[in-house]
Amino acid sequence: MSDSQEFENEYVDLGATTQNAMDIAETSMDIVRQFTPDETLADRIRQKSVHSMGDIEFQHLIEFTGGDAVGDDEDAPVRAGARAVLEDADIITDITMVKAGVTGRGHDCEVSKAIGHGKELAEETGMTRTAAAMLELDKADAFDGSIVTIGNAPTAALALADCIEQGTRPAVVVANPVGFVKAEESRGRIREVSEAYGVPAITHVGRRGGSGLAAALTNELIHVATDVRTDELDLEIDAETRAADGRNR
Repeated sequence: MSDSQEFENEYVDLGATTQNAMDIAETSMDIVRQFTPDETLADRIRQKSVHSMGDIEFQHLIEFTGGDAVGDDEDAPVRAGARAVLEDADIITDITMVKAGVTGRGHDCEVSKAIGHGKELAEETGMTRTAAAMLELDKADAFDGSIVTIGNAPTAALALADCIEQGTRPAVVVANPVGFVKAEESRGRIREVSEAYGVPAITHVGRRGGSGLAAALTNELIHVATDVRTDELDLEIDAETRAADGRNR
């Protein structure tokens, strides 16, 4: 593998495009790993949450729910998300800001945003534009097998939870809407349907979060997929085995 290919594979998730940027990204993640576990795929998500939020304690707020063919351990949503990336699944975000934060490198997934769909439904019902957009896309079966990332709109997460209850099955949900109104409740609803119907989901507790966090966690799914593609990582191992064998990277 050439130096440029190695650079592309390793730093696709952090957006580094120059040697100086690569050095900064590498140093930053080395510091994060001093304060976070580094044994499982879920730990990689925790690390990315710390890096994104600039808060060491945020790692304790991340929640993993749902399962996959390997099991229902905490790595399941990461495995499911990485598989979806490897299968070129669609990545659908709630708003433009989240879409802009998802890296364009390291994958061939189509990245799109929900906002802009369902305008007539929003006008007719008075519901939020993001909730209407989610319902409109669900009518077209857009979410089945897709990576659905919500970083801003709690009503989008609530609408998606209703869709899952009615049979929609995303490959994985990354839901980190931020705020004081319905944000924590919406993430709780995602966890509820995730556990009830086995849909893999990555969420967090508390009022913080946001578009940057949601995009960063989605980028880590892409980074995990990149490591699988380059034979640096075996995806078909549960978290307990991975931690015992030291196979995170």
